[in-house]
Amino acid sequence: MPRVASKLAETVPPLPAEMITRIPAKVAAMSDLVAGFDAGAARGDGKRYSIRDLTREFDISARTLRFYEEKGLLAPERIGQERLYTRRDRARLRLVLLGKAVGFSLDDIREMIDLYDLGDGGVRQLEVAHQRFGEQIDRLHAQRAEIDKAIAELQRARASVGEQLAALTRKA
Repeated sequence: MPRVASKLAETVPPLPAEMITRIPAKVAAMSDLVAGFDAGAARGDGKRYSIRDLTREFDISARTLRFYEEKGLLAPERIGQERLYTRRDRARLRLVLLGKAVGFSLDDIREMIDLYDLGDGGVRQLEVAHQRFGEQIDRLHAQRAEIDKAIAELQRARASVGEQLAALTRKA
């Protein structure tokens, strides 16, 4: 991993264990998202992937691939009716799916991955990703606090309903 990406990995705290268990295994580690910003990940080697290859590898539908293409996130080559995806498309798809798994919008994801093409060695991309990761972590912490409050309220309400139910069944 390049030094800049390594620095980023050191500054982004890992997801708490209880959150990791709720995320599908294929996107469980935030480090995968960080590693996706490694400049070498998108270098082309001439390999091409069909829709079938990518749908199987990432467990998504062909419709999902076409949707990401319509949104400008992927740009497969076309040979007749066939779409052929490059290593770059595959890397971008991986980042899209990882970004979605941790709550980023498609617009946020597009903005971050499009910065790779600036030609500055990925510095701006990593700066923006670092900032966005921090913002997303803050949003997730806020959501967790709201969820914890809702769970506590539901537990109190359930206990109250249980007591009422027990009282009614004792009378009957």
